[in-house]
Order: sequence, then structure tokens, then C-alpha cells
Amino acid sequence: MKAIQKIMIFLTAGLALSILVALFSTSNAVGSEDVTLIRFGHGAAESNERHLAVLKFKELVEEKSQGEIKVQVYPNEQLGSEAEMIESVTFNDLQMVAASAFSQYDQRISVFELPYLFDSYEEAWSVLDGEIGQKVAEPLLEDGLRVIAYFENGFRHVTSNVPIESPDDLKGLKIRTPEFPLSVSTFKAFGANPTPMAFGELYMALQQGTVDAQENPIANIYASKFNEIQDYLNLTRHQYMPLPVAISEEFWQTLTPKEQDIINTSAREAAQFHRELLRENEEAMLDELQKAGMKVIDPDSEAFREKTQSVYESYKNKFGEDFVNNILRVVE
Repeated sequence: MKAIQKIMIFLTAGLALSILVALFSTSNAVGSEDVTLIRFGHGAAESNERHLAVLKFKELVEEKSQGEIKVQVYPNEQLGSEAEMIESVTFNDLQMVAASAFSQYDQRISVFELPYLFDSYEEAWSVLDGEIGQKVAEPLLEDGLRVIAYFENGFRHVTSNVPIESPDDLKGLKIRTPEFPLSVSTFKAFGANPTPMAFGELYMALQQGTVDAQENPIANIYASKFNEIQDYLNLTRHQYMPLPVAISEEFWQTLTPKEQDIINTSAREAAQFHRELLRENEEAMLDELQKAGMKVIDPDSEAFREKTQSVYESYKNKFGEDFVNNILRVVE
């Protein structure tokens, strides 16, 4: 009997020690009582400017909070696709995300992607950072998503194996687009055959001829080395896309006003850092793509713009005419 008691005491002590180790490990993973931890996910590679911008946010937050807020960064879809990461933020399983796929919760956030809405980066930034940027993002609060800044995706361009000098050159072309309704609608208006698919599948799809062309900002084209499988970079500038940065509303409400201010300010500073970094690097990227053998076509955008009027009419019906017209008035 004594032997059994000794064994039970030994097992109980071992279990208690295991629990203590587990608790200690968990505490280290999520932060102590004195440290607030933010887990921040995004879909870009570590070499992408987006990752550098998120690291800038981390640096700013940790500096401004004197280490009382820590940021753990998860790049390259480590925590799932953009859609999956956004969903994790709605449940506060992930605290922050920089992504494009918010239209699954409210399509009005994609209004900034209307074709040829903005003529310059500065015009886009002014609208996004102002009252319109805040109002468009407000409906996402119903799903627990608070947009606190807009990082940069930039103007989008078409790569292909044939030159695109007018909308007629896009007719029937099988082009990969993001899985966003506005992107699909825009290329249908051009007469192309848009084929939505995940970004991670795109290089192989181009390589195997599943699609003939694709469209992305220059930074993504460069980072993904599409010049290896596409001959032409056509500067169509057909859409400007911001990259909303959202924080879990549930998590946000646990923060003090001081912490909220630190995160807000840092997110906006990191957004401007991202924008300026991309602008500085875009010319160099374009030059390197040309040196690698890619031919750059700079078509007149007016014919493309005219083709997209049907998209505006369609989305006025979908988003509300007053909603779209208000944004057009601000842009004008």
C-alpha cells in the first residue's frame, strides 16, 4: 500500500510540475500581466515592402509604449489566407491584419477600387486618410473589424505575353484577377476573360498556361518575378488599391486610451512609411524588370477609362448612388 501511495505522490507531483511548466510557457508566449501582446498577420513575403511596413509598426509601437506593448509579426500567410486571417481578427484569435479581402464582410470597402477613380497617389492618400476613409470602413465594426490605417497596394498594371496598347488587346484574354467582384467587373468591361484565383497559385498558372495574363502593382510583379514568365508589363493603372489595416474591435476595447492612441498613431506613421518606400522603390523595380528583359508598354488610359463607365453604373446600383457620388465629389 505504501508503495502505491509513493507512486501516486510521485505522479501527482509530476503532474503539478507539468502544469507549472505549461503555464510558464503560455505566459511567455502571450505576454505577462505588464505586457500587451499584438499578433499581426499579413500575406506578403519577408522581402516585400509590406512586411517592412509592419516591422516599422512594431518598432514604433514598442518604442512609444516603452516595451509595454509587444508586436509579433506573422508574414507570408503563415496564419492562413487573407480571408482566413481577417476572420481570425473578427474572433480576436488574431489581433491585427493587413489585407485586401475585407469586401467579404461589406462590399462598400472596395469602393476605392473603382477603375480610374484616382489619378495620383497623393489624391488617393488624401481621401483615405480623411473623413471618407473613416466612414467607408465604419460598417466593418459590426463584424468586429476596426480599420485604423490604409497601407499601400498601389496602382495595378497588366502583365502579358502580348502588348496591351488598347482595350481591344484585352478581348478574350484569360487574365487572373483577385477574387474581388470589382476586379472581375472591370476586366469584363474591357472584354477580357477574368479568372479569379488565389495569389499563391498564380505563378504556376501562368507557367502552365492556365491563364495568359495577370494584373498587380509593380511591387508584387517584381517580388514574384513574373518577368520570368511574362514578356510585357503594360502600365494600365486601371485600379488603385489600398491595403486596410484592421484591429480586432474586441481587443481594441480592452486597451486604455493611451494604448489606443499609440497603436493608431503608429499605424498611420507606418502607412506613410509604406507608401513612401514603395514610391521610392517603384522606379528602381521598373528599371530592373526592363533590364531582365521585360518590355514596358505605357498605353493611353483614356480608352480604357471610357470602357469602365458601365462598372460605375453597376456599382452605383450596388453601393447606392449617393454613396458613390459623394466619393466622386470628394475626388473631383
